[in-house]
Amino acid sequence: MNDQALITTIDSSGVARLTMNRPDVMNAFNEEVVEEICEAMGHYHKDDNVRAIVLTGAGKVFSAGADLNMMQRAASSTSAQNQDDARRMAHMLHAIYTAPKPTVALVNGPAMGGGLGLIAACDIAIGVEEAFFALSEVRLGLIPAVISPFVVEAIGARQARRYFLTGERFDAATARKIGLLHMVAPAATIAAEVDKLLGRLLAGAPLAQNEAKELIRAVAHGGVNERVMDDTAGRIARLRASPEGKEGVASFLEKRKPAWAKGD
Repeated sequence: MNDQALITTIDSSGVARLTMNRPDVMNAFNEEVVEEICEAMGHYHKDDNVRAIVLTGAGKVFSAGADLNMMQRAASSTSAQNQDDARRMAHMLHAIYTAPKPTVALVNGPAMGGGLGLIAACDIAIGVEEAFFALSEVRLGLIPAVISPFVVEAIGARQARRYFLTGERFDAATARKIGLLHMVAPAATIAAEVDKLLGRLLAGAPLAQNEAKELIRAVAHGGVNERVMDDTAGRIARLRASPEGKEGVASFLEKRKPAWAKGD
């Protein structure tokens, strides 16, 4: 069994694949995964042999978001440490979002919290019919701050109001309807559908694709910049250190309802 947290490969057609390889914890990302995705994206940005980048998860889950151990450490970290941690995650998402090559999220299963940020940061997302999704941060006394610029751009402010506030689960069909996914396919055929898509991407001119992405960022809402990343990192750092944030994480780890929960 491969014990690498992130498996990277490049095939002969120039398709790079990044596979989060922590299936025992539902591909939750820790500091190692964040750093390795940043490094891989930085390398692929400059590699002229890479034409497209596919991000997926090992096993049957795409990503459960931030690792619980990392979240637990955050509860006792200083505000400055939390800010730095959030900035690293923001830079990981930004590296995907600003990649000069087309990026594709192959959503092989459920995605929660920060996992939705990874999907939204990619140019194109295709998911299996069995996948479900949740932005459940409010149930932990937190908010989806760092991922918010990417998720809101993908699904729009109106849908974000519902799913950020309720933390409810939604299925793949809903994810496609609100714009998180471009396409839904059975698990048995999703690899073939991604290959078809990659064939279409490889038919495009690399420089033109890069310029097309920059064009979109220039005309759509002003893009995601340093000010926005600083603001969102500051928001989550503040919430992680708050009484609600600490209570939410503690109750989750202790498998009990948080203090503010009423009813089911």
